Amino acid sequence: MHDIASLEHPAVEDLDLVEVLQALGDPVRLQIVRYLAETDERVACHEIPVPVSKSTGSHHLKVLREAGVVWTDVEGTRKYPRLRREDLEARFPGLLDSVLAGERSTL
Repeated sequence: MHDIASLEHPAVEDLDLVEVLQALGDPVRLQIVRYLAETDERVACHEIPVPVSKSTGSHHLKVLREAGVVWTDVEGTRKYPRLRREDLEARFPGLLDSVLAGERSTL
């Protein structure tokens, strides 16, 4: 399995608006982000409730990580994603809250 050194996370200054918006533009990824935004619990990747297979869920989490939307901590064989709320707010003030609020209003 992966160790923490093998997972790349972009630096705050390297976060790209187009990549972040593309990552957030997928309904499953947006569902993952919403879940992470609304929970205070530490949750393993496979415990996030999404309507896709485990491998597809892993792919969505990888896209979110590579875009800089989530950090992924690795412990043994488990991966724990967490929202990069502070980093996203520093780079794109108000973006995450706007996307999540806008998504809520369309449901």
